Amino acid sequence: MLEKWQDESEEWNKYKEQIPSFYKKMLLIRRFEEQCSRLYMEQKIKGFLHLYIGEEAIATGAISALRDDDYIITHYRDHGHALARGLDPGAIMAELMGKSTGCSGGKGGSMHLFDVSKGFMGGHAIVGAHLPIAVGLAFAIKQQNKDSVVLCFFGDGAVNQGEFHEAMNLASIWKLPVLFLLENNYYGMGSHVSRTHAGGKDIYKIAHSYDIDTLRIDGMDVLEVRNYVDKALEKLRNGEGPLFLEAETYRFRGHSMADPSAYRDSSEVVEWQERDPIVNLRKLAVKHNIFEEIDLESFDIEVQQIIDDAITFADESEEPEMSSLYNNIYEKIMF
Repeated sequence: MLEKWQDESEEWNKYKEQIPSFYKKMLLIRRFEEQCSRLYMEQKIKGFLHLYIGEEAIATGAISALRDDDYIITHYRDHGHALARGLDPGAIMAELMGKSTGCSGGKGGSMHLFDVSKGFMGGHAIVGAHLPIAVGLAFAIKQQNKDSVVLCFFGDGAVNQGEFHEAMNLASIWKLPVLFLLENNYYGMGSHVSRTHAGGKDIYKIAHSYDIDTLRIDGMDVLEVRNYVDKALEKLRNGEGPLFLEAETYRFRGHSMADPSAYRDSSEVVEWQERDPIVNLRKLAVKHNIFEEIDLESFDIEVQQIIDDAITFADESEEPEMSSLYNNIYEKIMF
């Protein structure tokens, strides 16, 4: 990453002023997730918990390129996306703890964060099930003659689902404004992608079958992610149809908190940790005199205060009333 941004290129000049905000956002996601891990071990967070540690550059880079009237829809590893979109950390933490003040009323938990006011149309627990919804959102945008877009995150496991192929086909036929962004961390639960996908490493090439332009990018480099997402969004807003980006990344923790990750060699983990998006962006910023030591200290303090406030808010919030079980459900009336 450092070598990539040495010169005063057009891309570097375009994004260098945003490096502090990128760094703080990624740091917030990392520290938030670390605290979630602790709270899970303390049994304040229950159920499933899938951490985004190591993948922060994708959510930060991609979502920072969006407008307020764009939509996001994602999978169950959704905390990072929610924070990057600007959802209230307190409401997210309350949701993780199952409190009534959570962004989904305490009924969704870790995998179902929603905030329609932010265009954040949810994390979805069923692998690949949200891709057709992304297509539906994009279809609605086109019917209304708007130039908004849909950013759809998914993992490598979703590529093997039927919904993925249906979504790609319809998006291409109807030339819909949806950016399919594959977060390829190379492991679907405990299986390496080479064992689960016939195309091997080159998953992004599958988009060619649907006449969709595609590209593989470095998902550990927030500047590269932002650069290519900017270019993709410009094409989408011009009505050129869907696009597909595969962002190579790596989760530093297990698939979920219940996963000891014994199937990965420690040397592989260490190799990827050397590409830590936060550490490398900090090095880059220091090299170019964008950060000073006092800045880093203030960032740490600011981020920690946000997280402390979120935990306090969630701790002090009430659990949902039992009657809320009957809210927002469909009732079939027999005549």
